Amino acid sequence: MYAITTRWHLLKHPHSLRARRRLHAALQAPTVTPTATIITVTPGVNPNSNLSMAASANPKLAAGDQGLHSTWSHRAWVAAGCASLLVSLAKSISAACDSGLLLEPFLAAAAGYVLADLGTGVYHWGIDNYGGPSTPVFGAQIDAFQGHHRWPWIITRREFANNLHALGRVMALAMLPFDLATDDAVVHAFAAVFGGCIMFSQLFHAWAHGTKSRLPPLVVALQDLGLLVSRGEHAAHHRPPYNGNYCIVSGVWNEFLDKHRVFEAMEMVIFFRLGVRPRSWSEPESEWMEHAGDDGNRTSHGMQEI
Repeated sequence: MYAITTRWHLLKHPHSLRARRRLHAALQAPTVTPTATIITVTPGVNPNSNLSMAASANPKLAAGDQGLHSTWSHRAWVAAGCASLLVSLAKSISAACDSGLLLEPFLAAAAGYVLADLGTGVYHWGIDNYGGPSTPVFGAQIDAFQGHHRWPWIITRREFANNLHALGRVMALAMLPFDLATDDAVVHAFAAVFGGCIMFSQLFHAWAHGTKSRLPPLVVALQDLGLLVSRGEHAAHHRPPYNGNYCIVSGVWNEFLDKHRVFEAMEMVIFFRLGVRPRSWSEPESEWMEHAGDDGNRTSHGMQEI
């Protein structure tokens, strides 16, 4: 508007030399044409969301996908699993108090805690390296763990019951015989702690992918004490050569199993006996690697989550 007014004024009053010069300069000045930038936003998709980027490669991981949310079925199985574990724990405490036995149940509980870490390591190794989505019984978990290797942070987005319902179902069914068959304090102490650590191992696993700033202080303290698997220790599982640190309760077995190449020996036996190669012999893509920074932020699949 200012340029138009100036030119109109000079055309009306072109008498002075200064006016003529200004008119000439104004007429020679380039005309700027306003431009508009159109930004297209897809409703419901955050362009900065790692979840959306993963969803572009795998529709199952869409931000609004029910696959990350808990259903009433999930909650029911988790509740059933917890109930069966609590019954076993209550029986152990009651029997221990009645008999006066305290040391034996305590040692049995400690053994359950330690062996649960080993159990998660063996199971984790098995589904990481063998079978596929069509494998009977274990196919869904094999598929889920392979997806977890591509997008490790997705586990932190899963709701509580969604993450635990599969193991809750196992515990609800597996603990029932113990709850009905015996009142032995030692048996129940071992079964309750072992089963509880197995059932909640996926929660411990999710915490191992979390950041300290987002985790409850008690969880961070337990990780620092080595009672729960820490992020720093589990991060090694998501780095080349992708064939160790499988245990996800406390991680206490990881050093022993990796140092003595226990899983490598088992893989060799399976290969020579059955001719089946584990997936760990074919190194995954480097973009599967997950890094742990000093500030606890995480990067995975080439992306960073803060």
